[in-house]
Amino acid sequence: MAPNDRLRIVLADDHTVMRAGLVALLSAEPSIEIVGEAGDGRAALSLVADLRPDVALLDLRMPVLDGVGTTEAIVASHPGTRVLILTTYDTDAEIERAVEAGATGYLLKDATRERLVEAIHAASRGETVLAPRVAQRLVARMRRPAPAALTTREEEVLRAVADGLSNAEIGARLFIGEATVKTHLLRIFAKLDVADRTRAVVVAMERGLLRRGTDTP
Repeated sequence: MAPNDRLRIVLADDHTVMRAGLVALLSAEPSIEIVGEAGDGRAALSLVADLRPDVALLDLRMPVLDGVGTTEAIVASHPGTRVLILTTYDTDAEIERAVEAGATGYLLKDATRERLVEAIHAASRGETVLAPRVAQRLVARMRRPAPAALTTREEEVLRAVADGLSNAEIGARLFIGEATVKTHLLRIFAKLDVADRTRAVVVAMERGLLRRGTDTP
């Protein structure tokens, strides 16, 4: 591959040692050229605007602007640059946020050099690239029944839980009996497949079933 045919890459990771390791790893690949590196999302976005690379290789959790926010900005303003997420996080919520933001691929940091290079080339062609473990999680999630939506009252109860209220306080806020509050909580737990109040709030937020903000009657 001729030097001017090399893929131009901007790399962003807030961990200096990790970033240096990736630069060293990819610089040894004749088909790839690292044209810029950044320690946060805002700096990465600036580099993409200035350098117009073929691929932006982004960590997911970075200061100033995280990987999802950076991805959204790149996709909106610089569609010629593909985004490849390289992270240690493989939770459903993190994967979905990155994919919904417009990332072309999602790899984990335990990927081999060969796999990373292949993924960069595939991403530059607009091909979807997913780490095997990530692909398995997405397939499993697609095969699961869609989560049942919370009723308006259940959402009000769970919002009150998120606000730190006890069952008695929730009943007073919503003008219902404490026994009714417990019944609503049991139904919420069943819908979300959780066993406690804290997990119910977390899962509902992750699934977008609980609106952010305070919705008190």
